[in-house]
Amino acid sequence: MLNKINEIKLQFDADVSSLSKEDIRLKYLSKKGLVTSLFAAFKDVPKEEKKAVGAAVNVLKSEIETFVKAGRDDEEQKKAPAKIDLSLPGRKPNVAKLHPITQVMEDIKTFFKRYGFEIADGPEIEDDFHNFEALNLPKDHPARDMQDTLYITEETVLRTHTSNVQIRAMEEQKPPIRLIAPGRVFRRDTADATHSPFFHQCEGLVVDETISFGDLKGMIEKFAAYMFGEGVKVRFRTSYFPFTEPSFEYDFSCVFCKGSGCKVCKGIGWIEISGAGMVDPNVFGFVNIDSEKYTGYAFGMGIERIAMLKYKVNDIRLFYENDQRFLNQF
Repeated sequence: MLNKINEIKLQFDADVSSLSKEDIRLKYLSKKGLVTSLFAAFKDVPKEEKKAVGAAVNVLKSEIETFVKAGRDDEEQKKAPAKIDLSLPGRKPNVAKLHPITQVMEDIKTFFKRYGFEIADGPEIEDDFHNFEALNLPKDHPARDMQDTLYITEETVLRTHTSNVQIRAMEEQKPPIRLIAPGRVFRRDTADATHSPFFHQCEGLVVDETISFGDLKGMIEKFAAYMFGEGVKVRFRTSYFPFTEPSFEYDFSCVFCKGSGCKVCKGIGWIEISGAGMVDPNVFGFVNIDSEKYTGYAFGMGIERIAMLKYKVNDIRLFYENDQRFLNQF
């Protein structure tokens, strides 16, 4: 009988790793279970062995019952609802916020909408004609090298600016035209504190009769005052862009030192913003607009650039790292 008990004990030890607790209960402790059968056979045990056999059977039964009960307790504990400590302070809910780049983009849209500008959009994957050729950049033009273009095919690129939207708008509608085109652009740039291969631009276009450089200058000055305060000054410097003639670069007085000179503006009191100019008549030729009747101006700005100045951020990469400690400041 003791040998039989030992065999069942060894069998139980093996089943622990392969059977569920319910299966073990049925196999060993049910009415027809192996341990139950030992008690049924107890009457046939010789009198002198009853004490030892009875103790061995009870020990085995107790071990199996403890194992099965522990499993049931674990299951009940999993099903039981978690206790709530009502004395603990409440948890502050996570409230969604707009990304700082989105906030600046919305500010830019709000300003230009006041002056009748439409918000235009266009494809980020663009053909060579709309990204380059229609902007007075033929295939052999050296200024193409300035764009650091990411090519998909020989005739398809990731747009290097949102000027492609201006071309598409002039193809589809006749003057007067007044729009801005905010969106993502792509360049073959190495990421550092002031450069990124992916960033955002907002370009503007106005086409109508008698549009002059004075209109462009006034609009940029009003935008600078809106974004950075009435004390900000604007200066224009002659430059070159294939799609505007004459062309200018425009600067804002340093918002950090108020124009007195600091490390950010390299001591000159001015911070370069972007380019602008009067639309080149050749560009009007690509979209069938009469350059004898209509004139226009175009301008651009980097939205990250504006955000860095507005929020006094010194590294463009911070906008893309999704660090909540940084983003929650805005």
